[in-house]
Amino acid sequence: MKLWFSLFCILCMLFASCEDNKKQSQEKAPVVKEVKEEKPKDSVPAEKKKESLVTDPSYPKITNENAVEFFTAYGKENPETKVRVSTSYGDIDIELYEDTPLHRANFIYLVKQNYFENTFFHRIVPNFIIQGGNSDLRTTPRKRHILGKDYLLPAELGNGRKHKYGTVSGSKEYRENPDNRTAPYEFFIFLGPQSSTGHLNDKYTIFGRVTSGMKAVETIANLPHDEGDWPLQNVYISVKIIE
Repeated sequence: MKLWFSLFCILCMLFASCEDNKKQSQEKAPVVKEVKEEKPKDSVPAEKKKESLVTDPSYPKITNENAVEFFTAYGKENPETKVRVSTSYGDIDIELYEDTPLHRANFIYLVKQNYFENTFFHRIVPNFIIQGGNSDLRTTPRKRHILGKDYLLPAELGNGRKHKYGTVSGSKEYRENPDNRTAPYEFFIFLGPQSSTGHLNDKYTIFGRVTSGMKAVETIANLPHDEGDWPLQNVYISVKIIE
């Protein structure tokens, strides 16, 4: 009888140990999946979401054929040059250059069309750049589809500007892009060093500069990130016009 009782006690202890390990595993799992599952806004019914995807869907869809004409006219009607990018790590104030009129008008247009809301600083490279304007939320490609998902901006180079601490530039695609045209929805803020500008200068359009908030930029650049430079915790941005 004592033998059976001892065996019973041992089995109970083993079972309890397995249950404890199982509970610990279940508690840790959501930490790994947290970034991927952080999509609460996609639970909103599609018919309600469409109403707030962009501010004014009555504008024509932008294409490579009408982009220059559209943004030339839009820029004259919307002369703003100062915006504020808000994050949970602080605000970043940006001045947009008037001598890159297409890029300035495009950025103002995207701000007023609500494009940047719930996008991220989705690529961070310490001591180099942080890049914003994209996300893994389904709302982002939907907005691009409404506004014009295939257009590129002509490069606005030749003004003598070089990448330096705090410059704001348009991202670009390398595929079939000998004219260094800009992908309109994404931008990056340069942190340095100057020795890393050889492949950027005269190839990426610089259309603004950070006037306040580089401390927030530095903080974001040094966040933990994966091998693809994506922050482990999404860095949401919100952009508004301040002048």
